[in-house]
Amino acid sequence: MSTNDSQLVNGVVRKKKSLVLNAFVEMCSGHQSPGLWQHPDDRSSNFNDVEHWVELAKLLEAAKFHGIFIADVLGGYDVYNGPRNLEAAIRSGAQWPVNEPLAVIPAMAAATKSIGFGVTVATTYEQPYHLARRLSTVDHLSKGRVGWNIVTGYLDSAARNLGFTEQPQHDNRYELAEEYVTVMYKLWESSWRDDAVLLDRTNGIYTSPDRVREINHVGKHFNIPGPHICQPSPQRTPLLLQAGTSRAGKTFAAQHAEGVFVSGHSPSVVAKSVREIRELAKTKFGRNPENIKFLAKICPVLGSTEEEAVKKFDEYQSHGSIEGALALFGGWTGIDLSRYGEDEELRQVESNAVQSAVEAFSHTSPSVKKWTKNTVGTLIIVGGLGSTPVGTPSQVADELERWVDEADVDGFNFAYALFPSSFQDIAELLLPELRARGLFWSDYAVPSGTYRENFYGRKGQTGPLDEHVAAGYRWKAGVEKSVHVIPNQSVVA
Repeated sequence: MSTNDSQLVNGVVRKKKSLVLNAFVEMCSGHQSPGLWQHPDDRSSNFNDVEHWVELAKLLEAAKFHGIFIADVLGGYDVYNGPRNLEAAIRSGAQWPVNEPLAVIPAMAAATKSIGFGVTVATTYEQPYHLARRLSTVDHLSKGRVGWNIVTGYLDSAARNLGFTEQPQHDNRYELAEEYVTVMYKLWESSWRDDAVLLDRTNGIYTSPDRVREINHVGKHFNIPGPHICQPSPQRTPLLLQAGTSRAGKTFAAQHAEGVFVSGHSPSVVAKSVREIRELAKTKFGRNPENIKFLAKICPVLGSTEEEAVKKFDEYQSHGSIEGALALFGGWTGIDLSRYGEDEELRQVESNAVQSAVEAFSHTSPSVKKWTKNTVGTLIIVGGLGSTPVGTPSQVADELERWVDEADVDGFNFAYALFPSSFQDIAELLLPELRARGLFWSDYAVPSGTYRENFYGRKGQTGPLDEHVAAGYRWKAGVEKSVHVIPNQSVVA
């Protein structure tokens, strides 16, 4: 329950949140709505054209979105009809083909001033020295508007193409990720002093050598002398985003993440993870838990009337691909539903994993009498495994407020059913309603600012907050290298 300036969150009355809103996309067709590239009004199959992305960035900046969150995968969804069978994904266009996301950000940044760009890059398959350079370059070119969504990967198909027979074990991937970000902090924050670049034309000194140093990292997974090959960018460390909610993922998020992406069909599914990460951040890492912003994936279908919205939703479902949906489901969960009959009740099969997944669906769709694999596929067609509210702007805004009240999220990553019309509907129908309720800003807090400044609404907050672990790595202007000791220099066992 909310009033004009306050809301009830987990039984506590708090000041109403100003929502953080991102668009959620991938450099492919359909993304979270498999097969909807077939709809006559969808343009997502134009993802190979740079104009496609530039126009999206301009549309979203005009609507004052905080950012564009770009997902990525390094392999195909090959579990369905598997093992190692890509046919369903290839045929339906289920996140296949998919392009590399970082390359397009400079083009979008050149056409905009304030919107941020969160890019997904896995720690498991790329050397940190190389990635630090790529992200610093784009932070420079975007004037500080890049974020890094830190993932460890989840597809064996990616591992097989990148030097592994299968993915490293889950906790081992997070162990590597922990050392990986430590290296990144050292490169970005510790190897150059803030005032290292002089551009002293009189004396011919571009950079002062005594303000640049090696990091000499020696660890279990990486031996990297440094220094960073790029001069400090506007943010130095990009805005840090993360999406894992396993035990290891929660601990990683509690220490490193500034924004955490959560997904579920109802707020009750994600509320426990939100509480646990906030508590870990406070008790284990000394962070203000409110400084971690949780963003829930939502795919709203909007209409000026409820009837219009329902009609749109039904039409979208009719153009989707159940085969593509089941391919995505297989990749997301590791469960191959092809082994079950067309009419088989999944709540009665022997697999505990299947039963658990379907039970979770059934709680949010109690009207469904029988859960078959086609039922699951139909549920996923519009919006994937996240929530898909259907209704008027007022009804959808009520649902967003319910997520804030019940799960304590701070904002939303909006997925699309149709590209770009879903985002146009959000801009034209939903955002005015959110603004009328005091839930969304009318302009950027820091026009032409960095992603982090607008994410936190704090002018001058270009780097991580002082409480964040990365802040301790910052080699500040005027500080001698002997005074600023690089943190965490002991060998990582």
